[in-house]
Amino acid sequence: MIKSRTAQECGKADFGWLQARYTFSFGHYFDPKLMGYASLRVLNQEILAPGASFQPRTYPRVDVLNLVLQGEAEYRDSEGNSVRVSVGEAALLSTQPNVSYSEHNLSANKPLTRMQLWLDACPEHENPLIQKIAVGNQRHLLLASPTGDDNSLQLRQQVWIHHLNLKAGEKQEFTLHGPRAYLQSIHGQADALGGNSDTRQSLVCGDGAFIHQEQTLTIIARTPLQALLIDLPV
Repeated sequence: MIKSRTAQECGKADFGWLQARYTFSFGHYFDPKLMGYASLRVLNQEILAPGASFQPRTYPRVDVLNLVLQGEAEYRDSEGNSVRVSVGEAALLSTQPNVSYSEHNLSANKPLTRMQLWLDACPEHENPLIQKIAVGNQRHLLLASPTGDDNSLQLRQQVWIHHLNLKAGEKQEFTLHGPRAYLQSIHGQADALGGNSDTRQSLVCGDGAFIHQEQTLTIIARTPLQALLIDLPV
């Protein structure tokens, strides 16, 4: 099964300093049927106004992945650790109990646009507190994985996150690790095909798709495409 979650169906917020689109329940947006998907708790695209900040807050035990699409952000924790992340880079925060985290748009005149994911973290795993990776423009990058394969960010969960940057007409095939995955179009249009030729779903910019009980997945770009595939066996 491949079932779309269109950008128009997502929760939205506009607070002036912050504009956001929420795939799952988050903040003021609540849908009891959309509390996450497997270990994926949060998938947001947010725009912070120039100079805007998220003030320090604590998190449940999750890995927080931030992919910067425009601008430059700084992430700080209450232990004195910090990282700067520019467009084309991603950072992973392995959140800790009783530690607070803040986010700042470092530009005084440009907005910050980024994707943010929260993934449940296994209680017995500990990783570096802050990790960072350059995404670049290669057609396929393993962005994060449980064991840091291929110099990817290392997660505290059995999840594989792929970043795609395809030209129109290009395709990428995947063998999934388990029964669930989620596909998110960041920019561009694509077709997602399951192992059964009848299982096909079209996505436009900002759309996502729940993938269930598909052993393989083929993504075909109909326009230049930037996308994330989140392979969620648990």
